[in-house]
Amino acid sequence: MIRTIPNLFAEAVAAVPDKPWLHHDDGTFTYAEADARIRTMAAGLAERGVGHGDLVLATARNRPAYLFAWLATVHLGAIYVSANPRSSGAELAGLIGQVEPELVLSDAELEADIGPTVDVGDLLGTDASPVTGTGPAEPEDPAVLIPTSGTTGRSKLVTQTHQAYVMAGEGFPWWMELTAEDRLMTSLPLFHINAPAYSVLGSVAARAGLVLLPGFSASRFIDSARTYGATEFNAIGAMLEILMRQPERPDDADNPLRLCYTGPSPPEERQLEIERRFGLRIVCGYAMSETPYGMIWPRGTRPYGTLGEPRQHPTLGHVNDARVVDGELQLRNPAVMKGYWGMPEETERVLLEDGWLRTGDLVSEDPDGTYTFLGRQKEVIRRRGENLAPTEVEDALMDHPDVAEAAVIGVPSDLSEEDVKAFLVLGDGADGDLAAIRGFAADRLARFKVPRYVEVLDELPHTPTGRIAKHELPRERSSGETDFEATTTGKGSE
Repeated sequence: MIRTIPNLFAEAVAAVPDKPWLHHDDGTFTYAEADARIRTMAAGLAERGVGHGDLVLATARNRPAYLFAWLATVHLGAIYVSANPRSSGAELAGLIGQVEPELVLSDAELEADIGPTVDVGDLLGTDASPVTGTGPAEPEDPAVLIPTSGTTGRSKLVTQTHQAYVMAGEGFPWWMELTAEDRLMTSLPLFHINAPAYSVLGSVAARAGLVLLPGFSASRFIDSARTYGATEFNAIGAMLEILMRQPERPDDADNPLRLCYTGPSPPEERQLEIERRFGLRIVCGYAMSETPYGMIWPRGTRPYGTLGEPRQHPTLGHVNDARVVDGELQLRNPAVMKGYWGMPEETERVLLEDGWLRTGDLVSEDPDGTYTFLGRQKEVIRRRGENLAPTEVEDALMDHPDVAEAAVIGVPSDLSEEDVKAFLVLGDGADGDLAAIRGFAADRLARFKVPRYVEVLDELPHTPTGRIAKHELPRERSSGETDFEATTTGKGSE
C-alpha cells in the first residue's frame, strides 16, 4: 500500500512516540513532540487560509521550524514550495510571482526584501486547536514543488507527489541497510529532495533518529557526528573531497559513522582512501528531483565507478525500469514527477506518453545490469550540489553596461562537479574592470551561481543561425582567465 507523508509519519508516532527523533542545535524532539508541533503549525496555517491544493512558499533553512512547517503544509493537503534562502531578492520575487502562493514563510534572517511574509516560528503561536487525523491528501497528490534551473532562465518547478516521497523514505533504509538503531545525519538543504526524501522520511520509515545540521562545515562535520551519535550521512558534490582536504587527525576514524550515501561514485582508489580515513562504507547511487528512484549499488556489492542498478521497493517489489535510448538514460516508476508546474512544453519534452522519464543523462549499460554515467545532454551546470542554468548568469552579466555579449559554461572543478566560467565580449569604451562586472552580477545572483572564472574575448563563436556556439568554447584552464576564488577554494563550508 502506498501512503501519504502524513500517514507515514503518523505510523511512526504511533509505534515509537517517546523515541528521540530530531536532533538539532535548537534541541531534541521525540516523535510525539515533533508531531505536536506539526499539528499546531498545521492549525496556524489553516488559520491563515491555507487549505487543500494551496501553495505555501518557504525560504527553507535547515531548522526544525522549517521541517515542521513542511510536514504541517502537506498534512493539510497543501503544496510546499521550498526556496533557497540564499537566493537574491529578484530571484525570490520571480519565484513568488511564478507560483502565486497563498502564504510565504520566512524569518528575520532573510536579507532579501520579498514583501509580506509570515515568520515561520509564529505558526506555533496559534490559539486554534491542533489538527487531527492524517489530512485530505491522496498518494498521487502534489506535495512539493522543487525549484530547479530551466533553460529559459525561469525556475522549472518539479511537481513531486506524496507517493514519490513516501516510496523514497521507505526505500532508503532498505537500500542502505539501516535499522531503528541508526541515526541519519544531513547537512544537505531542506529545499532539495535529498534531505527531505531520504534522510528525513528515511529516518521516519526506519523509526530511526535524524540529525539536522544547519549546513555543511568540513571542519566540524566529523565532530558533529560524534556529538550526535550519527551513524549515516548523505554527501553530494564536493563534500567528500572537501572533507579529505581537512588536516588529517589520528582520530579521524574514531567516530560513530558507518555509512555514507553519495553520487556520483568517486574513483575506486579515492573511495577506498575516504573509507579508510573515516572508518565507514560508501554506497553510491544516482537520482534526480524528477524521480528519487534512480540507481543504487545492489546490497552487498561494490561496482566501483557505476551508478548501480535500478532502485526497487522493499515491499512493492519491482517498480522501476530503466532503458537507454540513443545513449540517454530513461526511467519509468511510480515516483516520477507529475511534471513541471505551469510548463506543459517543458514537461512534454521529458515525460513520454508511455510513462518514461527522459533524464537527459548519457549512460552505458554494463553486462552485470549496472549503468555507467558518461555525461549530460543538458546544459545545466552542477556546482556545489546545486543546479544552475547558464542563462540566469548570462542575463545578470549582460545587464552590466560594459558587457556586449556573455557566454557561461561549466568547467571541471578540482573538488568534483563543475565551476562556472564566463566568457565576455566588452563593449566599446569599457574599462575592463572584471571584478566590478562580476560584483554587479553577484548582487543579482545566489552565491553559487557567481562565476569563478572570467575571461575576455574579442568575439564569441557563433553558429550559422547566430547562436553562441558554446561547444567551441575551451573547457581547459587558460592564461587569459581571471580566477576570483583562487585563494578561497578548498576551505570547507561552501
